[in-house]
Amino acid sequence: MGIFDFLKSDKKKAQEQVPQRADEGAGPSRSAAADAALATRAASERMAAAAPPRPAPAPATPTPGSAAHKAVPAAPRPTAMPKPARPSTPPGAAHTPTPHSAAHKAVPAAPVGKPKPAAERRTYTVRQGDTLAAIAGRELGNEARWRELYAMNRGVIGANPDLVPPGAVLTLPA
Repeated sequence: MGIFDFLKSDKKKAQEQVPQRADEGAGPSRSAAADAALATRAASERMAAAAPPRPAPAPATPTPGSAAHKAVPAAPRPTAMPKPARPSTPPGAAHTPTPHSAAHKAVPAAPVGKPKPAAERRTYTVRQGDTLAAIAGRELGNEARWRELYAMNRGVIGANPDLVPPGAVLTLPA
């Protein structure tokens, strides 16, 4: 039942009770406003009884400008944490987990790939009229790989991938 249903039912009850009181000889001692006030009070009491209990309000947090804030002592500040000791491994070195550490148990060891020696890398010397797309199509088998070729040789080619200087030696991706 909604709020308005309570009010409607109280209004009907009040209207039914008014003629009965007149018949009982109660007289005009009560006015219509008093009857409405009683009906409203009764409706609010029923609604309060039917409503779920309200949780207790949370204690107010004092603001920095309030008197309560000035009366409460400040919370102690945490002490500074000691700095961790320097790691024994040099910077950039991979951490090797111990057999009893969680990292060792969670992740299997990955094979470490060795960089290819310069002798195994393929190179291409740019000829007059070559473009990155033509070189990628001829040497890599796919013209769409010109971006990969440019990314590997940006230092040789420069900022503009459309201007490939003849005689430049490009490293080809695997």
